[in-house]
Amino acid sequence: MLDLHNHTTRCKHATGTMSEYVDTALSQGVSVYGFACHAPMDYDTGFRMSFDELQDYFHDIETLQERYSGRCTIRKGLEVDYLPKHLDSRVLDADVDYLIGSVHFLDDWGFDNPQFISEYMRQDMSQCWQRYLHAIRDMAKSGLFQIVGHFDLLKIFNNPPDDSVHEAITQTLESIKSAGMALEINSAGLRKPIGEIYPSKQILRKAFALGIPITFGSDAHAVQQVGFGRESAQRLAKEVGYTKMLDFHNRSPIVCRIP
Repeated sequence: MLDLHNHTTRCKHATGTMSEYVDTALSQGVSVYGFACHAPMDYDTGFRMSFDELQDYFHDIETLQERYSGRCTIRKGLEVDYLPKHLDSRVLDADVDYLIGSVHFLDDWGFDNPQFISEYMRQDMSQCWQRYLHAIRDMAKSGLFQIVGHFDLLKIFNNPPDDSVHEAITQTLESIKSAGMALEINSAGLRKPIGEIYPSKQILRKAFALGIPITFGSDAHAVQQVGFGRESAQRLAKEVGYTKMLDFHNRSPIVCRIP
């Protein structure tokens, strides 16, 4: 089993030590565990590590790679907010196994942050979905990332896409396919108001039909969240038709069987 999307206290909104995360994953039978904490950026600095911490973050992972050698493969990743004006070569060119590209903002609105939930009352959600999907298409076309993080995150507060954006969803998945990216099945949605894995089964079916590969992440920000919903995520993948998943090493994919 693998789990490539997990955070650390360096993001300022997670708890627990990195060793506790790995030990918990090991107890669940995970053989490949990845840290992909929020990458530093000159924006929204209260929810991510600083640039001064980046090398220490890498060092912590490398220390764990040595400590758990032979028991668990530890991957080194970063989750990067796709904000073109704020992308930084220190992140994009970093020596990592993979970069997860994610969209958390529409302009300056952090739509997945409960602090700003009142903004939903002022927004046209169909338009928001169009803007959100356009950003993911641009992210895919950039060629900078290996994994798409939580594809339909905008549904987090019970705002799933309506029929008007289904064509845009297909176009976005086609861009992901063209970019050779993997789609993350992220179980964190089960912990949110929407109560549904990212992406939805309907979207995952479209991805499977297009031949888009998948990977898995629990998006843990606390030790008790490690592996949360993993069985549901794997079951969903198999129901859609997937039998393989991707691990990444030095930004190159490794095909594995879904257990």
